[in-house]
Amino acid sequence: MKVLVINGPNLNMLGIREKNIYGKESYKSICDNLQEVSKNLGLEIEIKQSNIEGEIINYIQEALGSFDGIVINPGAYTHYSIAIYDALKAVNLPTVEVHLSNIHSREEFRRVSVTAPACIGQICGFGAYGYTMALMALKENNV
Repeated sequence: MKVLVINGPNLNMLGIREKNIYGKESYKSICDNLQEVSKNLGLEIEIKQSNIEGEIINYIQEALGSFDGIVINPGAYTHYSIAIYDALKAVNLPTVEVHLSNIHSREEFRRVSVTAPACIGQICGFGAYGYTMALMALKENNV
């Protein structure tokens, strides 16, 4: 099973930005760990990151026919990108949305995800472990 992991804006700054919210672990460390986790689960993953909405949409569209599922952390695009929602609906691949922090306990504007309804589920508030949980969920759902 092949899974595309997509990270949105500012996630490349993990370990640097707002450590009290997003943790001290670097983006590279999270990605390296996720590669190891995926091997242990018997999954093949590819990880992409972009600060640009259109690139994220391209990643989603290019996943069709090449991947069995998607794990996505849309970052701030979570709260307003109908275009990412539309792309997820268009490819119709099983997708799990991940957030490091619990978006439902943060500022009011962060509590709404316009992208989650295009996903089979959402995992938030467990830090980087949320990515592992998302991969496990896709595997358990026989994606």
